Amino acid sequence: MTIHKEGYKIIAGSTILFGIINILSFYFMSFSLPWLSWFVFIATLGLLCFIISFFRVPNRTMTIREDAIVAPADGKVVAIEEVNADEYFTDRRIQVSIFMSPLNVHVNRNPVSGTVIYNRYHKGKYLVAWHPKSSMENERNSIGYNKEGKEILVKQIAGAVAKRIVNYLQVGQQVQQGAEMGFIKFGSRVDLLLPLDIKIRVKIGEMAKGGVTVIAEW
Repeated sequence: MTIHKEGYKIIAGSTILFGIINILSFYFMSFSLPWLSWFVFIATLGLLCFIISFFRVPNRTMTIREDAIVAPADGKVVAIEEVNADEYFTDRRIQVSIFMSPLNVHVNRNPVSGTVIYNRYHKGKYLVAWHPKSSMENERNSIGYNKEGKEILVKQIAGAVAKRIVNYLQVGQQVQQGAEMGFIKFGSRVDLLLPLDIKIRVKIGEMAKGGVTVIAEW
């Protein structure tokens, strides 16, 4: 396991703050209120461990398959439904939504190999990630992929807690399935918009692993 580059500054700042708080706590409370000093230490240590864990990148063997679309994110599959596409596409599509809790790995990965044909950032609201309108009204970044003439769209969607979406791709770029394409900080959602004739291989409630779980097959 490694730590993602998006976490370096936040972890460094959190570690310094952890040290300052506990030095002051020890100096002012360790003799008169030792139980409170220990409480502060344990609480701040737990918070620091959580922040470090949030930026973890576990070692994984990625699923590389020409006929498969893999999960772009870790999380729970919360929706599989036919929708009217509201961006890039103008037809009906199958939408698969993955909810990422603050405890999930938050690296986002390319679901397919191919060419980036669309990449657009949208300012928006911060509705809770499972809200039905979050995919249309929340802050988000949308990425279109073309794989041998077949196109899909992925939306990185901010939630009530997530306040920053990072995307590393550019239009025209050739990408590999399972490689990093972005990061969303502190809980969010990722939507896939897929062709109607796709074969869905997950169920609602299933836990997906980014770059590993097969969401659908061509």
